[in-house]
Amino acid sequence: MTGRASGSRHSSAGADLLQTTAPLADFDVYVVGFHCAKGDPEMQMEAHHFCKVVNDDFLQCVVFDGNTKDANLIGIEYIVSGDLFETMPEDERPSWHPHNFEVLSGQLVAPGLPEVAEKALMHRLLNSYGKTWHTWHSLAHGAQPGTPLPYGDARLMWSFNRDGESDEAMKQDRDTQMHLDTDGKRRDRQSFVDEARPQWGVDTMRDDFVGTTPIPGVVDRSA
Repeated sequence: MTGRASGSRHSSAGADLLQTTAPLADFDVYVVGFHCAKGDPEMQMEAHHFCKVVNDDFLQCVVFDGNTKDANLIGIEYIVSGDLFETMPEDERPSWHPHNFEVLSGQLVAPGLPEVAEKALMHRLLNSYGKTWHTWHSLAHGAQPGTPLPYGDARLMWSFNRDGESDEAMKQDRDTQMHLDTDGKRRDRQSFVDEARPQWGVDTMRDDFVGTTPIPGVVDRSA
C-alpha cells in the first residue's frame, strides 16, 4: 500500500469518527429524470436526484450521474411549488424550468417506491418548478462528449416539454437498465391532467427542437 493510499484510508476513518454528516441525513427522496442545457438542445443527460423535503413548497436536491457509490456529483436542483414560484420576482423566473411534462409524460420516476407512494410524490410535483445548475457533463451522449473532470462554467439546465425533444436512445437505455415502464407511468398519470396549470417556460426551447408534439396538460402560461 502506498503512503498516499494509506493516508487517504486513515483520513477517511478519522472523518467517520469525528465529523458530522447531519446536513445529508434527510436527502432521502430519490427521483430520476432527464435534463438538457438551456439553449443547448444537444446537451442532454440522465439525472439522478437525491432530495430533502424542506417543507410543502420547497425541496433541495443533489444531482448525480448514477445511483451507485461510484456516481459523480454533477449538480444541484432546487424545487418549488407553483404557488411559491408565483411569489418570485419576474427577473428570477427565467432561471426556473417547468415540471409538468416530466410528470405527465412518465419520464420522471421514483425507483423503489411502491406505485401508490410514487404516484403521490408525482402529484405533489405537479405544477412545480426547478432551478438546476450542472457543474459537470460527466458522461458522453450523442455528439456531446463527457469530460474527465468538471471543466468549464456551470450550466443552467432546462426541462423537456414536448414529445420528441429528449433523445429516444437515452430514454430507452435508462428504462432498460432500471427496468422501468415509462409508458405505463404516463398512462397512470393522466388522472393529473385536469389539475395541471399552464406554466412559465414551457415554450422557452420550443424552437430549439424540430418535429416535436405537445401533450395534454403541458401548456405555456403566455400562450
